[in-house]
Amino acid sequence: MIDLSALRSLQLVATTGTLARAAGELGYTASAVSQQIKRLERQVGAPLLAPAGRGVILTPAGRALVEASGGVFAAVEAAQTSARSVAEGVPSGVLRVVAFSTAIRGLIAPLIPSLRAAHPGLSLRISELDPPQALAALDTGTADVALTHDADGVPTSAPASVRQHVVHVDIGDVAVHRSHPLAGIRAPISPGMLVDHAWVTSPHGTVCHQWFRRVFARIDHEPTVWHVADDFATQLALVAAEGVIALVPRLARPVLPDDVVVREVIAPPTREIRAAWRVSSSASPSVQALVGALRPAERALGLAKS
Repeated sequence: MIDLSALRSLQLVATTGTLARAAGELGYTASAVSQQIKRLERQVGAPLLAPAGRGVILTPAGRALVEASGGVFAAVEAAQTSARSVAEGVPSGVLRVVAFSTAIRGLIAPLIPSLRAAHPGLSLRISELDPPQALAALDTGTADVALTHDADGVPTSAPASVRQHVVHVDIGDVAVHRSHPLAGIRAPISPGMLVDHAWVTSPHGTVCHQWFRRVFARIDHEPTVWHVADDFATQLALVAAEGVIALVPRLARPVLPDDVVVREVIAPPTREIRAAWRVSSSASPSVQALVGALRPAERALGLAKS
């Protein structure tokens, strides 16, 4: 392990050009600085200084170490700032967030401006991961907060090190063309009224295909599927162009084409969206700032039906 005090001394020797001047800056004796750098040479395993007239110069190894020292001290300062912010209850630093794509688009992205305004010292770093991988990233410490969803009503299993909290309930609506017979119905539509129409659905194995199957679980005959597409903007384009029906989660819903409207379904399929974090970081002001901001997210989604 490198002695940070000795590394700081080497940094000052590089700046001032002599052991004496570096010692004066630090309030040490030249002998003490010399001993620090000798200890650092033993730790690194290479000479760091060479005599040059009345002063010293850095060896190539010494120059490489000094060039890298800026990042080392920046990281130490960031760690100190983070620890201080936790102690003082101030959200700050970098918060690593992992989430599935529609949660990034529908939940996290919309709250970034208000979160930045409320906590200017806090910065998010976001990566897209499916729920199992997101929880694994939390468990190994490579992420700080994860957003996950249940699979067909069954929550994704979380490690014992992770705590979860429901922050949003996503709902599936049907999208139809404005000229479709179902477009004029304002009350929630029953599955029996949907089964005899042509559909575009998500692929087998996806949560949204499971939703589609769940809608018709109590219907005697199968709905007619004309198209299969994983992208909801593509599904809505087909609804607009061909008059098929799509089942679209509110959280994943892009801007509707002009000729498409959405309608509610009786007993609609739902999924719970959970924020997850390590139990050991439960007291982190940064974690709690993000989780607290996510809880009222549904009110800000702008999901009014047309």
